[in-house]
Amino acid sequence: MTIYVREAHPLDEWQMKSNEKGQDDVCYAQPKTLEQRVAIANDFTKRFKYNVPFGIDEMNNAANDAYAAWPERLYVIDEQGRVSYKGGNGPFKYDPREVRAWLAGHFGEVKHPEVAPSPAPDGAPAPAGYPGKKS
Repeated sequence: MTIYVREAHPLDEWQMKSNEKGQDDVCYAQPKTLEQRVAIANDFTKRFKYNVPFGIDEMNNAANDAYAAWPERLYVIDEQGRVSYKGGNGPFKYDPREVRAWLAGHFGEVKHPEVAPSPAPDGAPAPAGYPGKKS
Protein backbone atom coordinates (compact mmCIF):
# COMPACT_ATOMS: atom_id res chain seq x y z
CA MET A 1 0.00 0.00 0.00
CA THR A 2 1.10 3.54 -0.70
CA ILE A 3 0.07 6.45 1.51
CA TYR A 4 0.15 9.87 -0.13
CA VAL A 5 1.43 12.44 2.35
CA ARG A 6 2.15 16.11 1.72
CA GLU A 7 3.99 17.19 -1.42
CA ALA A 8 7.78 17.00 -1.15
CA HIS A 9 8.55 19.87 -3.54
CA PRO A 10 5.35 21.81 -4.21
CA LEU A 11 5.22 24.73 -6.62
CA ASP A 12 4.39 27.16 -3.81
CA GLU A 13 7.02 26.03 -1.28
CA TRP A 14 10.38 24.27 -1.66
CA GLN A 15 10.49 23.93 -5.45
CA MET A 16 13.56 22.36 -7.02
CA LYS A 17 14.73 22.83 -10.59
CA SER A 18 14.52 19.07 -11.16
CA ASN A 19 10.82 19.15 -10.16
CA GLU A 20 9.79 21.83 -12.61
CA LYS A 21 7.12 20.92 -15.09
CA GLY A 22 8.58 18.76 -17.79
CA GLN A 23 7.80 15.55 -19.57
CA ASP A 24 5.58 14.12 -16.81
CA ASP A 25 4.03 17.45 -15.71
CA VAL A 26 3.56 16.31 -12.11
CA CYS A 27 4.18 19.51 -10.17
CA TYR A 28 1.45 20.67 -7.81
CA ALA A 29 0.93 23.37 -5.21
CA GLN A 30 0.81 22.09 -1.62
CA PRO A 31 -2.81 20.96 -1.12
CA LYS A 32 -4.66 23.03 1.48
CA THR A 33 -7.73 20.75 1.69
CA LEU A 34 -8.37 17.03 1.69
CA GLU A 35 -10.28 17.44 -1.57
CA GLN A 36 -7.15 18.92 -3.21
CA ARG A 37 -5.02 16.08 -1.84
CA VAL A 38 -7.50 13.52 -3.18
CA ALA A 39 -7.50 15.21 -6.60
CA ILE A 40 -3.68 15.04 -6.80
CA ALA A 41 -3.68 11.39 -5.70
CA ASN A 42 -6.34 10.54 -8.29
CA ASP A 43 -4.35 12.31 -11.01
CA PHE A 44 -1.23 10.34 -10.07
CA THR A 45 -2.90 6.93 -9.95
CA LYS A 46 -4.69 7.46 -13.27
CA ARG A 47 -1.78 9.06 -15.11
CA PHE A 48 0.74 6.40 -14.09
CA LYS A 49 -1.72 3.47 -14.00
CA TYR A 50 -0.66 2.89 -10.40
CA ASN A 51 -2.40 -0.33 -9.36
CA VAL A 52 -1.08 -0.60 -5.79
CA PRO A 53 -3.64 0.11 -3.01
CA PHE A 54 -3.41 3.83 -2.37
CA GLY A 55 -4.32 5.73 0.80
CA ILE A 56 -4.31 9.46 1.47
CA ASP A 57 -3.09 11.04 4.70
CA GLU A 58 -5.53 13.38 6.47
CA MET A 59 -4.76 17.10 6.45
CA ASN A 60 -3.48 16.85 10.05
CA ASN A 61 -0.70 14.64 8.58
CA ALA A 62 -1.25 11.89 11.17
CA ALA A 63 0.23 9.09 9.02
CA ASN A 64 3.23 11.21 8.06
CA ASP A 65 3.85 12.14 11.70
CA ALA A 66 3.40 8.57 12.96
CA TYR A 67 5.70 7.02 10.35
CA ALA A 68 8.11 9.90 9.56
CA ALA A 69 7.18 9.29 5.93
CA TRP A 70 8.03 12.61 4.25
CA PRO A 71 9.30 12.79 1.60
CA GLU A 72 9.34 9.01 1.10
CA ARG A 73 9.91 5.87 3.16
CA LEU A 74 9.30 2.13 2.88
CA TYR A 75 7.74 0.00 5.63
CA VAL A 76 6.66 -3.63 5.93
CA ILE A 77 3.69 -4.13 8.23
CA ASP A 78 3.11 -7.69 9.48
CA GLU A 79 -0.18 -9.57 9.79
CA GLN A 80 -0.65 -8.25 13.34
CA GLY A 81 -0.28 -4.64 12.18
CA ARG A 82 3.24 -4.19 13.61
CA VAL A 83 6.14 -2.59 11.80
CA SER A 84 8.48 -5.40 10.76
CA TYR A 85 10.77 -3.35 8.54
CA LYS A 86 11.44 0.39 8.53
CA GLY A 87 13.48 1.71 5.64
CA GLY A 88 15.58 4.83 5.57
CA ASN A 89 14.09 8.26 4.96
CA GLY A 90 14.29 9.41 1.35
CA PRO A 91 15.68 10.40 -0.85
CA PHE A 92 19.21 9.42 0.18
CA LYS A 93 18.39 6.52 2.52
CA TYR A 94 15.40 5.33 0.48
CA ASP A 95 16.45 1.94 -0.89
CA PRO A 96 13.91 -0.36 -2.57
CA ARG A 97 16.65 -2.98 -3.04
CA GLU A 98 17.11 -3.15 0.73
CA VAL A 99 13.41 -3.84 1.39
CA ARG A 100 13.42 -6.36 -1.49
CA ALA A 101 16.32 -8.19 0.16
CA TRP A 102 14.54 -8.06 3.53
CA LEU A 103 11.38 -9.53 1.99
CA ALA A 104 13.39 -12.26 0.23
CA GLY A 105 15.14 -13.11 3.50
CA HIS A 106 11.85 -13.45 5.36
CA PHE A 107 9.53 -14.84 2.69
CA GLY A 108 11.73 -16.32 -0.04
CA GLU A 109 12.66 -15.13 -3.47
CA VAL A 110 10.75 -12.10 -4.74
CA LYS A 111 9.15 -13.16 -8.05
CA HIS A 112 8.51 -9.72 -9.57
CA PRO A 113 11.32 -8.26 -11.70
CA GLU A 114 13.31 -5.43 -10.18
CA VAL A 115 12.67 -2.01 -11.74
CA ALA A 116 15.76 -0.07 -12.79
CA PRO A 117 16.10 3.27 -10.94
CA SER A 118 15.79 6.54 -12.85
CA PRO A 119 18.49 9.22 -12.69
CA ALA A 120 18.63 11.30 -9.52
CA PRO A 121 17.43 14.92 -9.56
CA ASP A 122 19.68 17.57 -11.12
CA GLY A 123 21.93 14.90 -12.67
CA ALA A 124 23.54 14.07 -9.30
CA PRO A 125 24.71 10.50 -8.73
CA ALA A 126 21.75 8.39 -7.61
CA PRO A 127 21.86 6.98 -4.08
CA ALA A 128 21.34 3.23 -3.81
CA GLY A 129 17.87 2.37 -5.05
CA TYR A 130 16.77 5.97 -5.58
CA PRO A 131 13.90 5.98 -8.07
CA GLY A 132 14.31 9.61 -9.14
CA LYS A 133 10.76 10.68 -8.39
CA LYS A 134 9.76 14.10 -9.66
CA SER A 135 7.47 14.95 -6.76
